[in-house]
Amino acid sequence: MAPSAPRTRAAAAIRMKQIALDNQGRIIRRLRAQLATERRGLATTKKELEETQVALEASHKVIAGLTEIGLSMSKKIERMKVKKHQVRANHVECHQKFQARIHEAEDSMQAQHLLIEALVDEKDSLLQTIHDLQEANNAPAPFDDDWEEEPEEEEIEDIPLGEGEIDDE
Repeated sequence: MAPSAPRTRAAAAIRMKQIALDNQGRIIRRLRAQLATERRGLATTKKELEETQVALEASHKVIAGLTEIGLSMSKKIERMKVKKHQVRANHVECHQKFQARIHEAEDSMQAQHLLIEALVDEKDSLLQTIHDLQEANNAPAPFDDDWEEEPEEEEIEDIPLGEGEIDDE
């Protein structure tokens, strides 16, 4: 039995080595499967990262565009504020000019009114002088103090209605 023992030991050692190799093969296959799964996951993650990068670049472009639009709008608002200020200044200037013209016209009307009053007083004085002279000379008065010229009224003649005309009365 002695010679078979080394064979059995050798066979057992070979068998143990075979089992170890089989275990290592399974571990390698399992690790290769995990590696393939990780690679697929990394490929998916890389693709998502690239898509995110593209979306981020697009967002940056949109933000840059909106910023440009915002700056443009700010400039327009500033120009509109300046224009509004100019319009208000022009309005105030025109208002002041019109007020000056109104005061000028009022002053002119007041001066004319005073001139008219002076002329009326002078007329009354002249009429009184004429009246006094006429009394001194015993001449009849050509007109009295209440004399005013009245406009003549035009007579409207009746126009006869012809045939086919409508009479509203």
